[in-house]
Amino acid sequence: MKKYRLLLLLLVSSFSLAAQQADYKVIFDLTSRDTLDQKNIVRWLKEISEGNPGAKMEVVMYGKGLELVVKDKSYVSEEINRLSANKNISFKVCAIAMKNNNIGRDQLLAGIDVVPDGIYEIISKQREGWGYIKAAR
Repeated sequence: MKKYRLLLLLLVSSFSLAAQQADYKVIFDLTSRDTLDQKNIVRWLKEISEGNPGAKMEVVMYGKGLELVVKDKSYVSEEINRLSANKNISFKVCAIAMKNNNIGRDQLLAGIDVVPDGIYEIISKQREGWGYIKAAR
């Protein structure tokens, strides 16, 4: 009887873990130009994608956070280029922030998407059940 309970517990635990990993969706909110915040975003994306290859992640940048993906301002541009090749990772820049900072699309790294409003993008993802992480120290 104890063997069956243990087997049942293991089966339930493995199904629960699989369900958690299958529904791994998180949006990162970056408004800071701080290089440590940029490096943290890259580290989190790498660690999550290694531990949960099916995890869906999105980084939304507005304010000064867009410097993460500006060609001559990003401290992690090589890593961003590699990460943006992953179909489960996306980088979205707020068009309002681009306008306010005089940044054109041609100044962004390859593979970066522009959304009309970064805050609305975050709200929309949260309504769809995405987790939310503010990138700040």
